[in-house]
Amino acid sequence: MPSTVPRVIQPDLAAQQDPRLLRRRHTLVVVLTFLTGSADALGFLSLGGAFASVMTGNMVLLGLSTGRGEADLALTSGCAIASFIVGVLAGARVVGSAQPHDPVWPRRVTWALVLELSVFVVFAVVWEVTLHNPDDRVHLALLMLSAVALGVQSSAIQRFGVPGLSSTYLTGTLTSLIAGVAARSPWADLRPKAQVLLALMVGAGVGALVALHLPVVAPALLIGPLGLVIVASARMRA
Repeated sequence: MPSTVPRVIQPDLAAQQDPRLLRRRHTLVVVLTFLTGSADALGFLSLGGAFASVMTGNMVLLGLSTGRGEADLALTSGCAIASFIVGVLAGARVVGSAQPHDPVWPRRVTWALVLELSVFVVFAVVWEVTLHNPDDRVHLALLMLSAVALGVQSSAIQRFGVPGLSSTYLTGTLTSLIAGVAARSPWADLRPKAQVLLALMVGAGVGALVALHLPVVAPALLIGPLGLVIVASARMRA
């Protein structure tokens, strides 16, 4: 009877041993995490009070809204969850699964990020066109677009086949960091986790400031970092 235990696929060992490439990949994941924090801040403050990437938070909001009879919040959080799932499915089809001889940055990861960028471009156009005429239905559509994009991004990062590496769901990263501190792990092991968490918080802070005081440039917080990662990742594959 075949085993049902999932296999952890490690990328190409020679590539994994190149610390320069690993550091560059980690830097790009940190940039994507900044984007995630910004998108969550925009969703929570400007698009109906739900998150674009924190699906556990949205599930809690969905439960709370159901218990309290808040139909609008239930619709918003439920649509965000459904849209994120659509994004994960689409991203998984583009990016595929981790393979034994994958390089540090597989080409399909960049393809998935290009798909994410195309979704955010649509987001930017709708955001700018409707900025001065806010409408709840438009806000819901924008939140759904953002959730789809971050679902694609989540699938893209999974292609690396590295346990615990993520730019969207980071509770496990926080747990691992605190456990490492308690175990007195070397700072070199803790630093990558701390950088990712800091990027999320900084992204959320910047996203909040822009959403509240300069909303016209909000899409740049999503498109700018993503475009930078796509360009930089092309150089990694060269």
